[in-house]
Amino acid sequence: MADTLKILSELDGVSGNEKNVREFIIDKIKPFADEITVDTMGNIIALKRGKKEEKSKKIMAVCNTDEPGMIVSGVTDAGYIKFKLVGNIDERVLVSKRVRVGENKVKGVIGMKAIHLQKRSERENTVAPSALFIDIGAKSKEDALKRVKLGDYIAFDTEFSVLGDCVKGKALDGRIGCFALIEAMKESYDDDIYACFTAQLEVGMRGAQIAVYAVKPDLAVILGSAAAADTYGVDKTEQTVTLGKGAALSFMDARAIFDKEITDKIADLAKKEKIAVQLKQGSVGTSAGGGTIMAGEGTRAVMAAVPCRYSHTPVCVASEADINALGALTVLILKKAGELI
Repeated sequence: MADTLKILSELDGVSGNEKNVREFIIDKIKPFADEITVDTMGNIIALKRGKKEEKSKKIMAVCNTDEPGMIVSGVTDAGYIKFKLVGNIDERVLVSKRVRVGENKVKGVIGMKAIHLQKRSERENTVAPSALFIDIGAKSKEDALKRVKLGDYIAFDTEFSVLGDCVKGKALDGRIGCFALIEAMKESYDDDIYACFTAQLEVGMRGAQIAVYAVKPDLAVILGSAAAADTYGVDKTEQTVTLGKGAALSFMDARAIFDKEITDKIADLAKKEKIAVQLKQGSVGTSAGGGTIMAGEGTRAVMAAVPCRYSHTPVCVASEADINALGALTVLILKKAGELI
């Protein structure tokens, strides 16, 4: 697991610039897919034909390849990089973070006015991204433009590593779903499986909406993350999921209501198969489900997720046991999906 997930985490794929992630995934699934197409949005739609000769259902498995990040919007006369956010990022965690800029992965650090030069109002409030800049060690605007250009994407420079029974890295809240679906492609299924590795979720679930029109599935299985708040200072009543207690099944989130009848059946199946599963409490966060369910004529969907701490920041933390549970649950759902609908 670690090698593939490490590569997925460390590849840069800010929304709209998922090419490197897409190429890696295609290389991984090519031996197991019957057809692979890439649409104009940048979605991978990989068909694995089912063993049924007649009346095979179309099951769509959806994950996202992109991650939140930034884009170069300007360069100051002194050579500092100005930027705009791409996707949903907690602005409070930006200062002092290491980043990589452009295709050449120019190293930089996000900076701001020194604290001893700030007014009290500046010290007491979250600093807006417009007041921040990226320092790449340039001597001037001309020097900076030799290494970066307007429109270059900016990703966080975060190393993947193991923390006890957990892993940490950037983009894990999306890439763990990719990892689970890559592994699931190695299995055989009765029904036709359309593995959809979608683009631009972080800027409005765009890729998932487009993919639905191409597939027209009988059921969509959303693979993503569930925001874990099992941390210091959070009351247990607000802890939607907990690391180490298994993959999470969700009944709803801020943009989607998932099929409760099918979700209940999946929970029962998982229990019989001794796959660790927990039910997500509350409806915080969003997923590709919001775009999938509402696209076309509407699609029945279920959500399976990995609990993940610190989503939408430069580093996420997830349990290895939960990652394995999501992988097993993904295969189970895809094998039984035709019987559940």
